[in-house]
Amino acid sequence: MSWQTYVDDHLMCDIGDGHTLTSAAIIGLDGSVWAQSSSFPKFKPEEIAAISKDFDEPGSLAPTGLHLGGAKYMVIQGEAGAVIRGKKGTGGITVKKTGQAMVLGIYDEPVTPGQCNMVVERLGDYLVDQGL
Repeated sequence: MSWQTYVDDHLMCDIGDGHTLTSAAIIGLDGSVWAQSSSFPKFKPEEIAAISKDFDEPGSLAPTGLHLGGAKYMVIQGEAGAVIRGKKGTGGITVKKTGQAMVLGIYDEPVTPGQCNMVVERLGDYLVDQGL
């Protein structure tokens, strides 16, 4: 299965009532894009580096927020070293770290934070189980 298939079929899937995440991507820990939805924001390398750093140094994003594609998300509860969650207005972001990559999902209403967490973390957990 290609990485793009994971994004298209497992992240951008219908999560109920015809709703999907706004955008999603799988990005290597080195910042390389493995796959992304067409709507995923254009990001700067330093934004991905800052997200990656927060996995190594939990809490490093809290003072400044999580920035991606020029958008700023307030960092909310997550799982130190494994999951970062952010909120922006009626939407937000979930980032799950695997052994080699980060799975990112961005949502807006009517999708809920819990639905985004479930979709992103389920794929991330599967990739971890596969050694990826």
